[in-house]
Amino acid sequence: MDSKTISLAGKRVAVTGGGGFLGSFVVEKLRAKEVAEIFVPRRQSYDLTQREAAAQLYADFRPDVVIHLAATVGGIGANRNNPGRFFYENMAMGLHVMDEARRYGRLAKLVVAGTTCSYPRDTPTPFCEEDLWNGYPEETNAPYGIAKRALLVMLQGYRRQYGLEGIYLIPANLFGPRDNFDPETSHVIPGLIRKFVEGRQNQLASVTVWGTGQASREFLYVEDAAEGIILATTHYRRPEPINLGTGAEILIKDLVTEIAGLVGYQGEIRWDRSQPDGQPRRQLNTEKALEAFGFRAKTDLRTGLANTLAWYLESSMKNSLQVHQY
Repeated sequence: MDSKTISLAGKRVAVTGGGGFLGSFVVEKLRAKEVAEIFVPRRQSYDLTQREAAAQLYADFRPDVVIHLAATVGGIGANRNNPGRFFYENMAMGLHVMDEARRYGRLAKLVVAGTTCSYPRDTPTPFCEEDLWNGYPEETNAPYGIAKRALLVMLQGYRRQYGLEGIYLIPANLFGPRDNFDPETSHVIPGLIRKFVEGRQNQLASVTVWGTGQASREFLYVEDAAEGIILATTHYRRPEPINLGTGAEILIKDLVTEIAGLVGYQGEIRWDRSQPDGQPRRQLNTEKALEAFGFRAKTDLRTGLANTLAWYLESSMKNSLQVHQY
């Protein structure tokens, strides 16, 4: 591990995106670290796409550490339909949070979350951090990926010129409880869980899924990702980006079979080959995270999927009861 670490005890920590999927788990884990105070800026009060809001965040909370997780994200369809918005909002939020950190001048640590969408389309697997600049990202995710990649350049530049202590983390595809299950904007796992649950409940003869099933992905359980972020915040201080993942990939067709089995859906699975697969393969080399701050994912895919399904079913039942009561 790095020789110079920071303790979060007694620190004031701001988590942008702390009310979201990943951020909510990071906030929960921070509460166990005896931090002095945790601040979660909400978009209605702190729209970080506006410089003034980022400046207000620093003025109002006076943080020692900022963990920047706020992002405009979605699955392949959402990325394809919103390339301009996804580029602008992610670039603007990161730019403002970072530049206002420089102006603030009293930050002990800035943690920025990147994305595997920044890796070139045909990166050899497993993806090593050094491969990040060896080509252009897969087209459907490129605007989002390029915006996030640009923030790495900015973070490294600000470190060299202004001494801003910042680190950049690249998590694998996240999944778990509290994920976004909206069919228009969800990522692959919550999207598939919802499709098969509704297919079983409505006794559908078939369920259609996108692509060919031949692409692969690596999935990181959200609680493991949150733990990795906390470890990196306290133990990692190098300028180079670092992967957070499991180091294991699965074909989408095998993932579909796994989720359908867990749900208990027994109908036909149809592949809509007119829809994109996205990047052909994704699998991260995770050796540097293990060496630098001892991170190793603990939750296997099947356990994580079962937990995610259980949360979705419970959440759906609660929402149904609330509508009925109303």
